[in-house]
Amino acid sequence: MLIEHEALHNHWYVVAEAADVSGSPVAVRLLGRDLVVWRSTSGDVVAAPDRCPHREAPLSEGTVEDGCLVCPYHGWKFADEGRCVEVPSSGAGKKVPPAAHLATVLAQERYGLVWLCLGDPVARIPEMAAEHDDAYRRINSGVDVWATSATRMTDNFLDISHFPYVHIGTFGIAQNSDVPKIEMQRLDDDFFGYEYDVEVRNDDESGKEASGQSADVIHRRMSTGFNLPFTVRSTIHYETGLDHLILLCSTPIDDDRSYFTFVIWRNDDFSVPGQEVIVFDRAIGAEDKMMLEKVKGVLPLDQKATVSVQSDKPSVEWRRRLAALLDA
Repeated sequence: MLIEHEALHNHWYVVAEAADVSGSPVAVRLLGRDLVVWRSTSGDVVAAPDRCPHREAPLSEGTVEDGCLVCPYHGWKFADEGRCVEVPSSGAGKKVPPAAHLATVLAQERYGLVWLCLGDPVARIPEMAAEHDDAYRRINSGVDVWATSATRMTDNFLDISHFPYVHIGTFGIAQNSDVPKIEMQRLDDDFFGYEYDVEVRNDDESGKEASGQSADVIHRRMSTGFNLPFTVRSTIHYETGLDHLILLCSTPIDDDRSYFTFVIWRNDDFSVPGQEVIVFDRAIGAEDKMMLEKVKGVLPLDQKATVSVQSDKPSVEWRRRLAALLDA
């Protein structure tokens, strides 16, 4: 099973939006492990196994009181860093058993998202320079569950040869099936991928809203790259000077289900509400989801298990590097 590889524990994964972790504990599942996430008295996000050390009740079914996670079974309270601060049945002032404290996992908030790492991070959360540029705004899209492997999702997001087929309902052009020669390169410190030009349909009203252009066919200058293990960034530059940057985050819940979210950065005039801007991107994601949920199982990392051609070069390189990461 893919999720049993210990090497995956040493990377960051998105499990929720930061705004969703507020008044109540949130149950998540990462790499086959059930976790609870809550916001402590300090305002920081805390994550721990979704199991009370007392009688193993799911802590996500409990409540948060003054930043303390309260077990729904016997009322044990857990504060910052998972410290057990109260055992009601023992009475006030009684010492808490050392084994009562929760073994927390690393948690960070970045780009309006909650990222978790089960082990010792070997790499940082990918940097998005636009996050620190006042010319850009960030638009979050929510976290969804897809019934497919994160490997299938990453492979798909690196690929452009499916555009004329899967995305014929949004931006794909049926006649544009030929993919020019792809040259892989380091895009920056965090992403490895390729640059390309593409003509896309722009005859949908939400698409025109997103592109800021009225023509029915428009030109995009794009780049797409990966950050191991399952993060992809796609940049779109329009001839008008508009940049539309997309961070695509796929998180393995287990081998057959994944969390998915995308985050947008745009240097537009901020006049159109963000949720209207990303209607078109959501429609594109829905097309990907519909296809990927028909493809079962983890994508084989053995290159001989599937047939690849020139247009698959990005995925081939990503799979090679992911396999090396797991073997290491």
